[in-house]
Order: sequence, then C-alpha cells, then structure tokens
Amino acid sequence: MTARTGLALLIGLLGFALYVGGIVALADRVRGLHWAVEALYFALAGVLWVPPARALLLWAAGRR
Repeated sequence: MTARTGLALLIGLLGFALYVGGIVALADRVRGLHWAVEALYFALAGVLWVPPARALLLWAAGRR
C-alpha cells in the first residue's frame, strides 16, 4: 500500500463517517415533512457522497 492509498483510506473513512453523521442529524429535521420532501432528501443524501468518493479514489490511484 502506498502512502497515497493509506491517506485516501483514512480521509475516506473519516469523511464518510462525518457525512453519515450529518445526514442522520439533518434527517431528524426532515422526518415528518411531506413525503415528497422526505423522498427527495433521502434520494439526494444517498447519492451526493459519490462525486467526492470518486475524486478521492482517482487521486489515490494516481489518475488525477
């Protein structure tokens, strides 16, 4: 494992844990709103982590 890969692993795990914590905290405010608002929130929350994770993986692989 290279230093870049190890660093990406640590950043990814910490970032994902912070992201999930933020999403769960905000979900408390969204619950109870109109079902369409809830659906939009959870759909966006489910995919918004992908672009940063992709960028991190590309960086770790040395392709960026």
